[in-house]
Order: sequence, then C-alpha cells, then structure tokens
Amino acid sequence: MKTYNYLEAVTADVLDYINENNITVTNETRDEVEQQLNDDLWACDSVTGNASGSYTFNAWQAEEDICHNWDLLAEACDEFGSDAAELLRKGAEACDVTIRCYLLGQAISAALDEVETEEEEIEE
Repeated sequence: MKTYNYLEAVTADVLDYINENNITVTNETRDEVEQQLNDDLWACDSVTGNASGSYTFNAWQAEEDICHNWDLLAEACDEFGSDAAELLRKGAEACDVTIRCYLLGQAISAALDEVETEEEEIEE
C-alpha cells in the first residue's frame, strides 16, 4: 500500500478551492491572496476538516491516511505545542485534521506557485 501524501492531497484541495472560487493571483496580490486563503481554509472542511473536526468523516480512512505519517504528526504536534498523547486520545480524525492544518501554509504556497506558473505559460 502506498503512503498517503498529505502535502500533495492538501495542495490539490487548495487548488480545487482556488478554481471553484475563481481566485486569480498576480505578483501584486499574491501575499494578500495567500493570507486570505490561510484565514479561509483553516476552518474549511473540504481542505483541513478543522471546522467540524473531520476531513474524511470516516475514522477508518483517517487511520489509513495517518499510516506511515507518524513523523508528520509529531512535527505538527511540536509546531502547535500540542500534547501528542491528548491528541491521540481524540482519535484518528483529530490527528488527521492536525496534520492538514500543519501543512496548510505549505500547500497554499505550492498551489499559488502552480497557478502563477500556469498563468505565465498562458501569457507566453
């Protein structure tokens, strides 16, 4: 079984959100758009699951996604100052959401890089 790639998945969800909401990004607006996306997507169930407490709405799926990503969960706990044992008691879905929130900034940056690259290619 292939290890779930959280960064790839969250980036894809951010791209979907950008496309569904017709968000355009230019060099002049990138910082503003990036900050707005961080604010909006932090509590967006289709990207982080943080609004409801679950992205997958399926504990089994969340457990499968976490498999082989324990190091990422540890990094997220360190970054947020979370008690890992307490988070584990909350279950797989809470751990899954924590990882997604931890990677949100990186995913937004990667998605905006991709969108800007596409726009530059269209202009050429």
